[in-house]
Amino acid sequence: MAEPPPPEPAGREVWDRLSLWDRRPQPSAPLSDRQTDSVLELKAAAENLPVPPELPIEDLCSLTTSQALTAALTAAVPESTEDVLLKGFAVLGMEDERIETAQQFFSWFAQVQTQMDRDEGAKYRQMRDYLSGFQEQCDAILNDVNSALQHLESLQKQYLFVSTKTGTLHEACEQLLKEQSELVDLAENIQQKLSYFNELENINTKLNSPTLSVNSEGFIPMLAKLDDCIAYISSHPNFKDYPVYLIKFKQCLSKAMHLIKTYTVNTLQNLTSQLMKRDPSAVPNSDNAFTLFYVKFRAAAPKVRTLIEQVEQRSEKMPEYQQVLNEIHQCYLDQRELLLGPSIASTVTELTSQNNRDHCALVRSGCAFMVHVCQDEHQLYNEFFTKPTPKLDELLEKLCLSLYDVLRPMIIHVIHLETLSELCGILKNEMLEDHVQNNAEQLGAFAAGVKQMLEDVQERLVYRTHIYIQTDITGYKPAPGDLAYPDKLEMMEQIAQSLKEEQKKPPSEAAFSDVRLEDPESCSLVKSGSAESLNPRHQTTISPADLHGMWYPTVRRTLVCLSKLYRCIDRAVFQGLSQEALSACIHSLLGAADSISKNKTQVDGQLFLIKHLLILREQIAPFHTDFTIKEISLDLKKTRDAAFKILNPKTVSRFFRLNSNNALIQFLLEGTPEIREHYIDSKKDVDRHLKSACEQFIQQQTKQFIEQLEEFMTKVAALKTMATQGGPKYSLSQQPWAQPAKINDLVSSTYKTIKTKLPSTLRSMSLYLSNKDTELILFKPVRNNIQQMFQKLHALLKDEFSDEDLQIIACPSMEQVNLLLSMSK
Repeated sequence: MAEPPPPEPAGREVWDRLSLWDRRPQPSAPLSDRQTDSVLELKAAAENLPVPPELPIEDLCSLTTSQALTAALTAAVPESTEDVLLKGFAVLGMEDERIETAQQFFSWFAQVQTQMDRDEGAKYRQMRDYLSGFQEQCDAILNDVNSALQHLESLQKQYLFVSTKTGTLHEACEQLLKEQSELVDLAENIQQKLSYFNELENINTKLNSPTLSVNSEGFIPMLAKLDDCIAYISSHPNFKDYPVYLIKFKQCLSKAMHLIKTYTVNTLQNLTSQLMKRDPSAVPNSDNAFTLFYVKFRAAAPKVRTLIEQVEQRSEKMPEYQQVLNEIHQCYLDQRELLLGPSIASTVTELTSQNNRDHCALVRSGCAFMVHVCQDEHQLYNEFFTKPTPKLDELLEKLCLSLYDVLRPMIIHVIHLETLSELCGILKNEMLEDHVQNNAEQLGAFAAGVKQMLEDVQERLVYRTHIYIQTDITGYKPAPGDLAYPDKLEMMEQIAQSLKEEQKKPPSEAAFSDVRLEDPESCSLVKSGSAESLNPRHQTTISPADLHGMWYPTVRRTLVCLSKLYRCIDRAVFQGLSQEALSACIHSLLGAADSISKNKTQVDGQLFLIKHLLILREQIAPFHTDFTIKEISLDLKKTRDAAFKILNPKTVSRFFRLNSNNALIQFLLEGTPEIREHYIDSKKDVDRHLKSACEQFIQQQTKQFIEQLEEFMTKVAALKTMATQGGPKYSLSQQPWAQPAKINDLVSSTYKTIKTKLPSTLRSMSLYLSNKDTELILFKPVRNNIQQMFQKLHALLKDEFSDEDLQIIACPSMEQVNLLLSMSK
């Protein structure tokens, strides 16, 4: 193998130094004996090791340091590998050289490494040369781009120069166009403003034209243009000739308004004059005249409605229109009043002559006539105008006043409560509630007149009611027939019984079987004698005591009076009158009961009072009102005491003291009168008198039946009281008035009294009260008192007397007493 090429000078020095490590005489890195032995052992162990299979073939060629290794490797390397090595040496130019020393090996290794570095860097050098070519191309392209940018920059500068010039020219053109449009707008604005002023001459010419008519087609547009001109000039007070032109336009407006007013007024006056000429007396007396009044005006309404509508639409904007509208309203209403006034007066007079004696018919027909007049006038007004005016209601109120002036003198002379209450019903129910509420807009004026008339009727009704209460209730003098109790009840009961027997006969025999014992006025009042709280049982027949005609006159008059007043006057006034009427009625009943008690029996007087108080309580229950009134009185008790105190001579010395003990100051502070309020409830008065009458009846009946037993028990109680207060002991059987025989007479007399008088008492209760439930409630306390008295007597006799004495006394047992009293059931 040829010698490797001499290394470079820098590398040669390295190789020389490396070759000295195993030099024999003077090694650079001598080994110790132990290290040498270790190396030898490793060498001996490594000789028999196989070559690693992953060792490259190139590395196998370097294992030629010794002959034995060379021979072994030569034997191990296949022939093809030698070919490869030969080719490798040939490439390095060392096919004729041999490696025998380490230095040769290192030289060869350096050449191999250098060749490998060259081979490995060849692809990078090739890539570098390839990229260098691209870099040259990019540089050439960049130079072209820079050149193009320079050209573009030059073009940009030229474009900006041209664009600036063009923009300047465009702005100049826009400015010229803007100035042109502003001038045009200014010219149009000036022309528009001048058009309002220029219209003055045209409007003046039209208004001064002799052929101008308010009904022509150009009049309303001219009026609208005149309004626009006035509104425009009024809204621009800064114009130079503002006052002059405004005055001129106002003058034109006055001329136009004068034309409208003249035409409308002449039309209305001509209608009135035509209608007046048809009736020279101006007092039409038939319905045809009224019809003609409305037909002629309705026919002429379209002629002026258009103009009036134009005036009404502008009345809120300008006072001139409002003034003309007011004048037209006044003219229209004056003409209507001129026509209707005499006609309505004659019609009311005619109605008065027809219904001179029937006030209700007169009020009803007169109010109905005025209702039609008010409705017709409103409808006719709407034919001419679209906006309402309060002057129309003023006219209608004036026309309604003519009816009121005729009716009021008649009303204040009516003395009958029935007529006055019926008039209240007509005015309040038929007129105000039926007619006015259904058409309040058209009947507002009529409602005012009716309310005034209703107040007069109510005032007259209240006044006549006061007089009626004083004369017919408080000052009533009963006739003998009014106090003929119980005779009249017994007579009516006999008549009712006979009629009942007549009704049981066949229809052919009972010709008058349909006659019923019933007062015609009683249908308006509730059946009396049994309050709702007593749960009355239904009765198929009417008792004589329940007949309206059998009531005491003051009761009947009081209830009829209240029924007439209830729906006619205010509730507060009704409460005062009802309290006065009920108080007077109760007072008259008390007087009548005393008279009956004196003429007949005390039972008749008491039952008469109880029956009529029950009637009052039941009949006033349906009135849904409070029967309580407040009375205010002045209490002068403190003033009187203070006056007596100041007149005392001891207080004279304190008159002029300058402190709180001054007598005059104390009199002023302590002597102030007090105002007291008292509430009077008529319902409670009725209940209170009813309770008192029932208690008196119960007490009187109890006394009638067991008076002797009560006297006997009172003596026994007094005797016991004396014994308990330290008196001598007593024996009741030893008392002369308590002997068994005496007690027997007493008990027998009491039992006989109950047995004889009880049926008459029950008969009287049935005759007066005619209601089983009421009779049972009223008699129950009497029965309880009798039973309790006999129970006390039984207990006393059992304690104080022996069995023999009890047999002598022979007191009735409780079963006997209860059996006797069961007759009341």
